[in-house]
Formats: sequence, structure tokens, C-alpha cells
Amino acid sequence: MALEQTGMIIKGIGGFYYVEVSGTLYECKARGVFRKNAVTPLVGDHVKIVTEENRSALIAEILPRKNFLIRPPVANLDQLVLVVSSCSPRPNTLVIDKMIAAAEDKGISPVLVVSKVDLEEASWLREIYAPAGFPVVFVSSATGEGVEQVRELLRGKVTAFTGNSGVGKSTLLNLIDSRFQLETGEISQKLGRGRHTTRQVELLPLKGGGYAADTPGFSAIQMERYDVVSKEQLPYCFREFLPYLGQCRFPSCSHTCEKGCAVLEAVAEGKISRSRHENYIALYEEVKDRKEWEKK
Repeated sequence: MALEQTGMIIKGIGGFYYVEVSGTLYECKARGVFRKNAVTPLVGDHVKIVTEENRSALIAEILPRKNFLIRPPVANLDQLVLVVSSCSPRPNTLVIDKMIAAAEDKGISPVLVVSKVDLEEASWLREIYAPAGFPVVFVSSATGEGVEQVRELLRGKVTAFTGNSGVGKSTLLNLIDSRFQLETGEISQKLGRGRHTTRQVELLPLKGGGYAADTPGFSAIQMERYDVVSKEQLPYCFREFLPYLGQCRFPSCSHTCEKGCAVLEAVAEGKISRSRHENYIALYEEVKDRKEWEKK
């Protein structure tokens, strides 16, 4: 007799999906109708599965998603942790702001984690991002600073980690929960496996509740290509702009150079970070002439 249950996809590999239902993991195939309708189940999807007496299981229905990313393919994220290092490689605020905007556009809460703070001081990043309303955590894998703070931020949430190669995403996850034992870059170099050490999207259950995804080579380059924010939405993805939107002299204000722009006035008065606004202009210039068909 078939049994219908609801769970979450925590891993997908080789056409099989691993769905967790109340602590039990089921290996499932997806019904053919999904392929027919060009729908792909994603890690993070809440799904209905049908299990038979012989333990075979099928994904019968994908429940509505609150959000999803195309690259990496993951759905229903609560948070995006942007890991940047204080040095080697040095953080690029334009990259940070591009990823924050993409997350905000999808209703995913951004968190900024700054690694290697034992090697170089990085208070300038906190001065930019904390006043804008983002959690900023300084961490050091050498001293353990900030690890507990990140662990608390993850509790009970589904979180993806992103950042350029070498910033220490996998190292940080291993410190947060020793069960992960994810490959780090150093091991990968010894084995000659190339730059990106993480092979597939997988949700890793946390001891305190919630899941963390260590994603394969997830960087701003992918979000730039696949998860572009339109020029109309871009101002709403800079949360410190929100109190001033609608107060400009011209309804079509781009908040880049116009007279009577309330956002520009707030920048001049020090209420909005000049760095954030300069990056907003750079992102606006990138997308202002982009046509809808180019986003497909």
C-alpha cells in the first residue's frame, strides 16, 4: 500500500533525490511529469513523496517555493552568508553589494562573515554594512573568534554559504559542526583536485537545528549571469534607500545623479554609505539597458 509523506530534498545526484522525512532519508526518483513540464526538483524543495511497500519512492509533488537560486540550484533559503576574507583575497565591496542585492531581491536575508581577522583588521567593513542593517561577524579559524556567533545565526534556518575561492567557507563550516569534515582547499591541492573543493549542493543538518549548504564554487559571477536584478527593483535591494524612495522630485528618479533626489541627499548627509551608493550606481549602469529577453 502506497504511503504519501511530506519532506525536504537535502541532496540530488545522478537523477536520484534524497528526501528527509521526520529524520528518515528516502532515495527517490522524480515523476516523469516534471521533466515533461520542464520542472526540476531542487535541493531545499519541500515535496510530497509516495513510498511503496518495496521501499521504492517517488517525488509526486513539489510544494510552492518561497524563493530559489538558479546557480547554485537551491530553493527555500532563509539566509545567504557571504564569506569574505580580510586579506588574501582582499574583499571587493562591489561583489559584496551585487550578492546582497541578488539575495534581497529574492527575500533571502544576507549575513556578512569576515574571515582571517587574525591576519588583518577589517573594521571598515563593519562601518559600511552594520549601519545598513546587516549582521557582520568577524571570524578567525586560528583563534575560533566569531564561530559561536555564526552558529547561533544558523540555528533553525536554511542557509547557503557563498564567497570566492580561498576565503574559508568549508573551513568555517567544519568549525561550526565537526561532523561536516568537508574537504578544505589545502587537502584538495595535495590531491590535485583543482580549485573548487565542493562537488554538489547538499543541505547539511546542524546540531542546533536548521541546515547549511556548502555550494560548489558559488560566486558573484554566477549570480551576475543567472540572478540579475532589474533596474526597477535595484533601489529596493538597498535597504537603507527604502526610507527615501518616493520622496524624490522626479517619479522616474534613478537615484544616481538627479537634482532633488532624496537618496543623494541622504548620501551627502552621511545617512547612507558613500561606498554602498557608488556600488549601486555601478550595478545600475550594468542593468539599465538590459532587455527582459536577455535575462532568460
